[in-house]
Amino acid sequence: MKVLVIGKVWPEPRSSAAGARTLGLIEAFLEAGWSVTFATTAQRTEFSVDLRARGISTERIQVNDESFDEWVRELGPDFVVFDRYMVEEQFGWRIEKVCPDALRILDTIDLHCLRLAREQQLKQGGALDLFNEVALREIAAIFRSDLSLMISEFEIECLESVFQVPSEQLAYLPLMVEGPLPSAVPYEDRKDFVMIGSYLHAPNWDAVRWCCADIWPIIRQKLPKAELHLYGSYEPEKARQLENAAKGVHFRGRAEHALETMERYRVNLAPLRFGAGQKGKVADGFCSGTPTVVTPIAAESMNGCIDWGCPISADVNAFAQAAVDVYTDPESWEKVQQQGFRIVEERFLAREWKPRLIDRMISMNTESRHRQFVGRMLRHHHHRSTEYMSRWIEAKNRLGGGG
Repeated sequence: MKVLVIGKVWPEPRSSAAGARTLGLIEAFLEAGWSVTFATTAQRTEFSVDLRARGISTERIQVNDESFDEWVRELGPDFVVFDRYMVEEQFGWRIEKVCPDALRILDTIDLHCLRLAREQQLKQGGALDLFNEVALREIAAIFRSDLSLMISEFEIECLESVFQVPSEQLAYLPLMVEGPLPSAVPYEDRKDFVMIGSYLHAPNWDAVRWCCADIWPIIRQKLPKAELHLYGSYEPEKARQLENAAKGVHFRGRAEHALETMERYRVNLAPLRFGAGQKGKVADGFCSGTPTVVTPIAAESMNGCIDWGCPISADVNAFAQAAVDVYTDPESWEKVQQQGFRIVEERFLAREWKPRLIDRMISMNTESRHRQFVGRMLRHHHHRSTEYMSRWIEAKNRLGGGG
């Protein structure tokens, strides 16, 4: 089988959970013995993983450029995986026109319209409104695709109940991890609190600000010698304004090896107030044996029916008290740690999910497209408008009119 993965960016597995997710998909295809090509319009960065060293062909492509059509026709992929809905918007119509028999898979990463709705609710109050501008685009991309990979059980339920997406067009594929570290550092050899996550991700930056302003002062009052160390990729200059050594708040920059970094700390904090999908920072806490104190948003779709081991709350005082209790009580600490190990073993092991992904893809065919009328209708109207706009830009570029 030939698989073409069209990425929004070059995968950076050490920068974000999204990068790790994309790399996990690619590894599943390689382990199945499939040929993989990765293409993107983005520039490489110093943190981009070396895909060619892993036996993956790579291609730099352009939006609104008919050279992509000839290239992908010659490639002749059996499957095309779009990394997020905006990539499907840009290239889905071209794939359908040039490679009509290729099966089109959308990896949503997380449900962007849900994340936006929660952010708007946090800022403006009122009821959760999922019918936003992002939903108009994202749900359309889901309907147009043969299959959408969903990282959250809650999001599948949302798509089916709110947007009436047929279940056969959705597949649950959680975070895929190798498992806990061979030997976790014991309680007595750890100290301080840690937070980790890419600062380019709005929920992470909000969590940092909220923690420093409201949660950490409560924890610090009860544990005056404890420190909070914050790690994250693409740290903004404004982060340094929150640095406060006198109050134990320290920004540590990028964590090159997240698990090895986290296992030095006693408690991992994930005070997310909005967001979607599953949380890489929480999974890293599980795998490094670092008990993680979470809000309901951070815990969503992570533990299933398994008890977390400590209270889950979005209340400032309750969250802070749970963090202090886990930090100071070895028995509570070990309970949360062991529950984290159990969650990983039962829900996230890559060796369990990679074969399931391959089996699901092998079972796909194009025959169901005829019955997926909403998707057909959306492809007809969207692709026509997108194609004509793209063709107009192509013609303008050829005539020297610029982009």
